[in-house]
Formats: sequence, structure tokens, C-alpha cells
Amino acid sequence: MGFERFIVVTGGPGSGKSTLIEALAKTGLARMPEAGRAIIQDQVSIGGTALPWGDRLAFAELMLGWELRSYREAEAHVGPVLFDRGIPDVVGYLELSGLPVGAHVARAADRYRYRREVFIAPPWPDIFTQDAERKQTIEEAEATYHALVRVYSDRGYDLVPLPLAPVSERVAFMQARIS
Repeated sequence: MGFERFIVVTGGPGSGKSTLIEALAKTGLARMPEAGRAIIQDQVSIGGTALPWGDRLAFAELMLGWELRSYREAEAHVGPVLFDRGIPDVVGYLELSGLPVGAHVARAADRYRYRREVFIAPPWPDIFTQDAERKQTIEEAEATYHALVRVYSDRGYDLVPLPLAPVSERVAFMQARIS
């Protein structure tokens, strides 16, 4: 099936996902950008409230819309496409925030599928940093990781932990599994 080309890299914030995806994109792989950081930047620039420290439900809805659009855009690509998070991440975010997972969100996570193997970046305190968009603590990053393990596992995905290793080793690790 076509969705087997769609490769998700997920995990808690600050675990090296985006850096890894950027390095893999330099090898020629197509990628879909992460929703969260871009939404935060946009909301801050316009004085919006759909933020993880503001209206979390509105933030989740924007993430869902972004992920659905990324999925559609990826369908136009030939060959593998990397996703910096996937639709199930929205479910994990809502659960972690203590917010209800709407039927439409659950339906989207079940309907729009990715490759069965999902690469997950474990918490990595040695590289974790906070910045203007990443305000979570390392403890929150660890909780996010565990929520994502549960959400993806519950949906039948096989989680492949990324090694706590330099980017070049992570790239080789993934290339060996997606080729």
C-alpha cells in the first residue's frame, strides 16, 4: 500500500528528531515538517492563543489540520517520505494535556496510516534544551515519550527506538531499515 512509504519519526521534545530528519533529507529523502514548532511561531507572530501554554485544544486542532495536509501533500511524492511526527501524536498530545480526544481526531489517527515501523526517539537528557518554542522540561519530554509509545502501540504500529548516538549513526541506522 502507498502509506508504507510514509515513515514517521516521533518522540518527546528535544530528542533529536528534527535534526535527524534534516540530515536524512540531505540524502535526498522527501520530508514533511513538524507542525508544532511552526504553529507556535505563527501564533506568537500574530498574537494568537492556539499555543501549548494557551488554548491547548485549539493548538491540537491546528496540529491535526497540519498533519492531514502533510499527509495529502506526501501522497504526491514518489518514494519514501519522512514525517516529523504523525497524526497519532495529536492523540498523545491531547491525552497528555488531559483533554478529550474527539472522535474526529481518533478517526483521523486510525484512517490515515503510516508505515508499520515507527521510529521513536527516546528521551536524551544530554542533548535536551529549551528554547522559545520548546518550553517543556525534561520530565515533560519523558512523559510525552511514554504517551507516544502507548498511542502508537495501541494503533498497531511497531516502535523502533532510535539509538542515543551521533546524527550520522542515527542516519545509518534508519537508512538500513527504510531502504
